[in-house]
Amino acid sequence: MRRERIIVVLLLLPSIVWLVAVGGWVYNLIITLILSLAALEYGRLFIPSGLRPSLPLLAGGTAALALARGLSLDICTFLLSTLIMITLIWHLVDFERGAETSGTDFAITVSGILYVGWIGSYLISLRAMPDGLWWLLLALPSTWMADSAAYLVGSRWGKRHLAPRLSPNKTWEGYLAGVVAGTVLGGVFAVLWRIGAGSDSLLSWNSGMLMGFLLSVFCTLGDLGISMFKRQLHVKDTGHLLPGHGGALDRIDTWIWAAALGQAVVWLLVR
Repeated sequence: MRRERIIVVLLLLPSIVWLVAVGGWVYNLIITLILSLAALEYGRLFIPSGLRPSLPLLAGGTAALALARGLSLDICTFLLSTLIMITLIWHLVDFERGAETSGTDFAITVSGILYVGWIGSYLISLRAMPDGLWWLLLALPSTWMADSAAYLVGSRWGKRHLAPRLSPNKTWEGYLAGVVAGTVLGGVFAVLWRIGAGSDSLLSWNSGMLMGFLLSVFCTLGDLGISMFKRQLHVKDTGHLLPGHGGALDRIDTWIWAAALGQAVVWLLVR
């Protein structure tokens, strides 16, 4: 399993870096596709329990939010309100047709659109910011390196479980190692990327360490959040898209928070 995971990472990593570097409509469309797949996986988690979230609205609403985020945040705000109204209508009609859990179904559909669509589309808006290429290449690799360090240290020296019910393999030792690695490497990446971004960029050792620290501290919550759903619903993975890695949602559970928190850090620096 570990070998399979490593092979998939080595094959995908160049494609991800290329996609981020290309940006533009190609990047937006592929990110939209990935988020839509993740939203479908989110909805399908609940179906074996007899619930009926709207898969078309989960996928379509997420796609609409992602594409709109490339245009304007104001458009996204109006669109989100519209999507919630449409979702309410969908589940009201479904209840009239005999569905027994429409209130819960409505909550699941809305939460999926918000979680995967609204939060996930920060992957698009961060890339669209000034120096967005470099900020995204700071946010994502810092998170990946923190995850890798947490896994390596935790599996070798971990003793104290971080969240035994949610993720039995995560330890405090691994988590702290991830925070240190993410913070330091965030500073390193920022110094390196400043060469490409230019001397007037806000990228620096300090801003990189700040972003690396915040992301390595908080992005683990994304992983634990999806684990919470999987543990409650008794499934191992959200999907089977990637051998050894599970589904799209399994892979981007920390990425979406890295982009959202990363954009917040950039916004604070600009202000």
